[in-house]
Amino acid sequence: MRTLKEYFVQAKEEKWAIGHFNFSTADQLKAIVETAKEFNSPVMAGTSEGEANFFGHEQVVALVKSYQQEGCAVFLNADHHKSFESAQAVIDIGYGTVLIDASKMPYEENIRTTSQVVQYAHAKNPEIMIEGELGYLKGQSEVQETVEISLADYTKPEEAKNFVERTGVDRLAIVFGNIHGIVTKQEENLDIAVLQAIVVAVPNTFLVLHGASGLPDQQVKEAIQNRITNVHINTELRVAYHDALETELQKEPDQTTPYKFLAPSFEAMKELVKKKLQLFGSVGKI
Repeated sequence: MRTLKEYFVQAKEEKWAIGHFNFSTADQLKAIVETAKEFNSPVMAGTSEGEANFFGHEQVVALVKSYQQEGCAVFLNADHHKSFESAQAVIDIGYGTVLIDASKMPYEENIRTTSQVVQYAHAKNPEIMIEGELGYLKGQSEVQETVEISLADYTKPEEAKNFVERTGVDRLAIVFGNIHGIVTKQEENLDIAVLQAIVVAVPNTFLVLHGASGLPDQQVKEAIQNRITNVHINTELRVAYHDALETELQKEPDQTTPYKFLAPSFEAMKELVKKKLQLFGSVGKI
């Protein structure tokens, strides 16, 4: 199987993006992997600290490895891990890539923490890709009415250059109008000019769009055409899973067989992943 970095190089050269989808149950992971396999798309499957604690770290690694052994191009990411100790633990357990999110720390502390993770991971396995985050990405992975967006929270190109040079990260999560979650009483608008300035500042770094749930398709496409090579989806998946499950339980309130009442949620996730893979341009890239 090709490495994740090889796919990132291809995505950057050809201007498409690798989809990153979060999961916290086995059927959600299966929906992600099955869809990616059907469409010959490389895919990243991620667990936040909370999602991994719910599932079980070693269990997550074992299950993803079983899909890899079947030939699936699925790569396990530790998403938004907030400390060196947390990142170190998942690297030791066998995660293939990590986002060390020290973005809420002071700038110099973010650099120190991120550098520590990069050095530890690359000493253990040079193939492990490490992602850092710079800028303040507001919101939660849920449906919200509004989220305040401030230009002061955006990633600054000059800081991005300094950050990448001093940490050695492979990927950089940036803020340019994106937020976590979905907003119902507010329009989201990506600032492509900021993205373009960051690309100029760090031309050799893979750039990541977090908080893509709820963004208009055209804005996501424009971001990918301007060198975003990785797009994260979480809240939309949660909503699709929840809404299908709620509808099914209302339709058949006496149904107690999990694989029956969970089937619509599974299919809803597959349909959403399908649409996103097509949007990201990753279909047929394996």
